[in-house]
Amino acid sequence: MAELTTTKLNAESHLLLEQPLLRLPYELSRKNFKTLQRSFEREQNHVLSALKSTANAALSGQPTPQTLSSLDNMISRMQGLKRKMEILQEEEKVLQEHSRMRIQHLKDMYEIPSLADVRYDEWSRIRLNRLLVDYLLRSGYAESARALAKEKGIEALVDLDVFVQCNRIEESLRNGNTGEGLAWCAEHKPMMKKTSNNLEFQLRLQQYIELRRDGKLLAARQHAQRYIAPHTDSHFAEIHTAAALLAFPPDTTAEPYKSMYSSSRWSDLADLFIKTHHELFSLPARPLLHIALSAGLSALKTPSCHSAYASSTSNASSSTTTVCPICSTELNELARGLPYAHHTKSYVENDPVVLPNGRIYGRDRLMEMSAKVGLENGDVKDPTTGEIFEGTKVRKVYIS
Repeated sequence: MAELTTTKLNAESHLLLEQPLLRLPYELSRKNFKTLQRSFEREQNHVLSALKSTANAALSGQPTPQTLSSLDNMISRMQGLKRKMEILQEEEKVLQEHSRMRIQHLKDMYEIPSLADVRYDEWSRIRLNRLLVDYLLRSGYAESARALAKEKGIEALVDLDVFVQCNRIEESLRNGNTGEGLAWCAEHKPMMKKTSNNLEFQLRLQQYIELRRDGKLLAARQHAQRYIAPHTDSHFAEIHTAAALLAFPPDTTAEPYKSMYSSSRWSDLADLFIKTHHELFSLPARPLLHIALSAGLSALKTPSCHSAYASSTSNASSSTTTVCPICSTELNELARGLPYAHHTKSYVENDPVVLPNGRIYGRDRLMEMSAKVGLENGDVKDPTTGEIFEGTKVRKVYIS
């Protein structure tokens, strides 16, 4: 009975990691609906107004060619709306198909009764591939991510296009170009209004700084009046500082103007864009692979994993090796900020003894290792620190 309890699959706990799987298609569908709604209302208002004006003009004796021209213009606009609706409809079909397959993927998990079931191994392998694709996309390896998703047949379970667009805009910002970032802000402006972010303001401020850097003072003032001044209520201090920037050349050493001219601002803008992008689409800030690893690492972590005497895989000063994943070079830093595991049972070697440095080992293992390294006169060597002690200083431990 105990075995069945320990291997029972808890589907609800798995869902904690799967929220972005369903949330992103929903957010994209909502964005498409809002885009279509705005386009339809805009064209409807224009066509109704033009139709009314054309009808009144025709009744008042307007020449027929002008009336026909007005009607042709209205028809042209409606055809443009139709084409846009067709494009959005195709995107919506793809999103619905992706959502259906993702729901089926999660449904398959609920049909697995036990962790020992072979179907769980197959499902977990699919999830691992998804996490790897997500990690590759966030790290900028879009082509590798696309190839892996295609090879494993999980294109519908990963968000390639969203991250490819994100990476492209991030790269353009790091290269000193605000164009794509501002276009993205304009496209998602209705969604951004509901969140308290200042990405668009910071991009406009950077444009202002570049105009001042190039010595275009008049253009900088005009730009500030059009794009920066409307944000006075929410960014008064920054706007006040930006106004004074006109009096300082790019080679100034005075702060905070020196920092405003710094090229590091482009990296800060790229990081701000990624943060805004992920918040807007309900994506976690960290890679899903790191989140999944953190859960497992926390269950294994002990105070000795980050001690001064960690194993040689993460600490060159250590004389021992270990198979502990937390002590490995690859995962040691990832696990550093995680809580220690909560163990309800302690596991101690037979006949434990304590060395003068406070470390506890089983007597048989300690004596066997000391013999292998050639120690005489009953001396013992600490397997972890390499210290050597006299055998008379070793004390037996009594556990109560």
